Amino acid sequence: MDRPTIVATLADPAASKDPSVALLKNRRYLEALERAGATPLPLDERSTREERHAAFARMDGLLLSGGADIDPARYGEVVAGTRSVEPGRDALEDEAFHAAWSAGVPVLGVCRGLQAINVFAGGSLLQHLDGHEGEPYPSPAFARHRLELTGDSRLARILDAEEDLEVNSYHHQAITPDRLAPGLRIAATAEHDGGGELVEAVESTDDGRWLVGVQCHPERTESSPPVFERLWAAFVAACGEAAERRSAEG
Repeated sequence: MDRPTIVATLADPAASKDPSVALLKNRRYLEALERAGATPLPLDERSTREERHAAFARMDGLLLSGGADIDPARYGEVVAGTRSVEPGRDALEDEAFHAAWSAGVPVLGVCRGLQAINVFAGGSLLQHLDGHEGEPYPSPAFARHRLELTGDSRLARILDAEEDLEVNSYHHQAITPDRLAPGLRIAATAEHDGGGELVEAVESTDDGRWLVGVQCHPERTESSPPVFERLWAAFVAACGEAAERRSAEG
């Protein structure tokens, strides 16, 4: 079977304070896809309309990666803790998400990508919380916390963890259960230091649709439980199945 083509939406290094760090972050996502057997097709906000349409026509899956905060205007709120926003990236990923949704191809969201899935599906975000933001990448220091998987979730079945999981944490915004979008269900949670639960993973309520978002960064293998390699493998396998269906349909 040919390697599936997965569109990966990434940060524009030119818009970053440190383009070299942005490039390093971007490369980690592409490496994870390649390692799992996919051919990544990277896009950022500089891509033209023609480049986007050509990429969406070819994609067997979509990866929404981590990055800057999403403009709260997209979920009907004013700035109340949001830091920097990148409207061009928001527009690109909104377009990519709805193209993937319409095509029925698998979608994986990581950190900002999880939050983007929730916002684009009609949910909202807690704009700031303390205690979950690790040292800026690529510092070797990182924050970690326990992950509570929902027992009957797709994510729990994929990870098939035999022990409690601790994941890395690099976010200052979050999804809370009351902000969850219609059509999504909680796949994992974490305790918030200020009390209550944070949504650490989501998936579609439609079991026939492969859509998973995680708040942690599984592309950072140095601080992720090894079982998260199963998530990349499952995503790429699902994209491969989507590619076979597309080929059969002509």
